[in-house]
This record gives sequence, C-alpha cells and structure tokens, in this order.
Amino acid sequence: MSIAFNETLTDESAADDCCVRSNESRHVRRAMMSESAVDLSAIKGAVRTILKAVGEDPDRDGLLETPRRVAKMYAEMFSGLQQDPGRHLEVTFEESYDEIVLVRDIPFTSMCEHHLLPFRGVAHVAYIPNGRVTGLSKLARVVEEVSRRPQVQERMTQTVADLIEDRLGSRAVGVIIKAEHSCMSIRGIRKTGSLTVTSTMRGAFRSDPASRAELMSLINMPN
Repeated sequence: MSIAFNETLTDESAADDCCVRSNESRHVRRAMMSESAVDLSAIKGAVRTILKAVGEDPDRDGLLETPRRVAKMYAEMFSGLQQDPGRHLEVTFEESYDEIVLVRDIPFTSMCEHHLLPFRGVAHVAYIPNGRVTGLSKLARVVEEVSRRPQVQERMTQTVADLIEDRLGSRAVGVIIKAEHSCMSIRGIRKTGSLTVTSTMRGAFRSDPASRAELMSLINMPN
C-alpha cells in the first residue's frame, strides 16, 4: 500500500523557499487567468446594489473598494468553472503496483451554492491502480480545482471520484470529504463545529468489504 500525508511547507532550506515562491507565482497566474474569464464589472455593480439594499452607503470610505475586492474574490473562488481538473491526470506511469494509493487530509475551501458561503475541510482520495499510476500531487490538484466552484459537498465528492475513475481507469476509487459549512455555523441553526461527511466508493471499494475496511483503517490511522 502507498499512503501520502499532506504536510505544511516550511522554509528551512533554500529549496523549500524556492518551491514556495514557485507555488505563489502559480497562484498569481491562475488568479489573473480567472479574472479575465469573469465579468468583474457586473459583480462590482451587483455588490454596490446589495450594499444599498441592506442600508449601507457604498460610497463611504470603508466600502469604496469593497465591490472591487469582492469581484476579485469571486473570480478566485470560482476559478474552477473555467478549468478542466482532469487534465492533471493525463500523465500516467506504467507500474505493476496493485494496492491502495491514498492521499489523505487534502485541505480545501469551496463555496456552497445555496447561500454562497464557504465550506472548508479535508478530502481523502484513494485508488487501486490498474497497471498505471499518476503523480500524488495530481490528486491534490484535482481536489483544489474541483473545489473552486459553487456546489454542494455531495456533488464535489462524486466529481472527484468521476475524474479519477474516468481518467485513470482504476480498479477502485474512494473519495471521502469532511467539511464544516459556514451556512450552518454562522447563520440559521448556527451549530459551530458540526461536520458533514460524504463518501463515494467505486469498483472494489464498493463491492469488496475487505478493501473498503482497509481503506477506512488507513484514513483513520494516526499521523
């Protein structure tokens, strides 16, 4: 079996620092591409309308730049609408390895389509190869780009599983997502700390109880 734990980057070495700078540049480029595909002016106008509707003055000092900031935020949060996350799975490598590959605790932030409020959590993504494997970071990239769109957690879970199953042709795919929804924690019922868990099991993880039990034991294994 193969298991990867998501770890926080440090700047203990020049190589690590270079990696961080490279990631930052990639995020900047991605944000610029996202903004070019979004009608920022329309969003800014809508934000001004909302501010007026709730009784605020959008021209007062503290709110002058708010429409622009919100427009850029939406362009970033919904950047996944203009991307194909499956492209990260196009490069594969022939391997005879036929046990579980699991990348767990992948952090993400997505947006609930019902209230346009964020939900945040972690994703556990696993598959059993069928002769070919992909890079471990590619699974995390799929989660990141799928999360950047308005959606419900149930659909996000299925979308990640669909992409891996379709692009890798794996013998089994398992995706489990655990998240806290701010639409439940800051409004309405206001139950802070409540977690929603969704799962999608395909192939052997669905049909074979032993394989599913092994996957769950790896996910629940202490760090």
